[in-house]
Amino acid sequence: MKALPEFRLETHFAKWEFKARYHMTASDAESLSIRDLLAMATTDEREEFENLWLGYTETFGAPDLREVIAEMYADRNSDEVLCFAGASEGIFAANRVILDRHSHAIAITPNYQSHESLPLAICDTSGVPLDPDDNWSLDIDRIAQAIKPNTRLLTINFPHNPTGANLPLERLEALVALCRKHGIYILSDEIFNGLGRSGTVHMPYITEIYERGLSLNVMSKAYGMPGLRIGWIASADKELLLKMERAKHYLSICNSAPSERLAKIALRNRAEILARNCKIIDDNLEKLNAFFERHADLFDWRVSDATCMAFPRYLGADGVEHFTQRLLEEAGVLLLPGSIYSSELAPTPLDRFRIGFGRSAIDAGIAAMDAHLQRIHG
Repeated sequence: MKALPEFRLETHFAKWEFKARYHMTASDAESLSIRDLLAMATTDEREEFENLWLGYTETFGAPDLREVIAEMYADRNSDEVLCFAGASEGIFAANRVILDRHSHAIAITPNYQSHESLPLAICDTSGVPLDPDDNWSLDIDRIAQAIKPNTRLLTINFPHNPTGANLPLERLEALVALCRKHGIYILSDEIFNGLGRSGTVHMPYITEIYERGLSLNVMSKAYGMPGLRIGWIASADKELLLKMERAKHYLSICNSAPSERLAKIALRNRAEILARNCKIIDDNLEKLNAFFERHADLFDWRVSDATCMAFPRYLGADGVEHFTQRLLEEAGVLLLPGSIYSSELAPTPLDRFRIGFGRSAIDAGIAAMDAHLQRIHG
């Protein structure tokens, strides 16, 4: 395996996420406190948490947690769920187990960088770009053209980061049929499933419709609990899960015991938590729609299909890199410029930026952006 490149997004966040006054590019929903989460617990669950023995946990994840996770999926049971210390560990394990230097992989672009950097470090990898002029659609024919005799893995990310695009059911079904024909695994990053404005229709989990589908999820995004560091992959392929469990022995070994207890409580109350988070999105989109209407000469704005983020185009003559850097340095507002999502595999738009709207109290950030634009453009 080759050396991995610098992770642009995470490096940028390491420098600015906790320094910027207004974090307007977050991809996670509003977090809960432990107190608020425990208020949702049953008496037994609260006692389990308070009396918890702080020893090692099972590498696969706590059995009762995996049971609750399995209930999210049609026809999956707890033996078909493997827990990880966040989604990134699952991405690493899946690529490391499925691919070798003789393999070929396909990733869509733009993407969360590990979805291309990891396969590129292992084997030949091709990129298939989403079409920004067609609501970031995925061309199944281009996937078919990218397939080689040694293609082992296709990675997709819907609802999509950073665009918020979703994949229509008929295209997902065509994609599954294509991969089934060639025996290709699909790693489906589904960490935003369930999150979006009112009326959002989410596609089915890949593990529900494909025997070689790997459904990746995590507590971090839709549930707004990245501090738990609990993720998982659900798949009907138990042999592959066992191989990934063996790979996990070289990584985290096991998950945090307190986090497993809290994740179980959260997932038992997932409908309430998701409804809360989607209501925040509805409220914030009203404010963002008004902001972008006020500045229609500077931004090409379209509400995304799902998630709590979008990828609008900046129309100013100074360019998006200069705009986002100056906004950060002068107004304390953090956005992600399109260069963060540049790809080695395919061209990606560089005139866009990621904006997030899943957290409460974005009014101050919008006001800071308004004031900055007024100073600069009048």
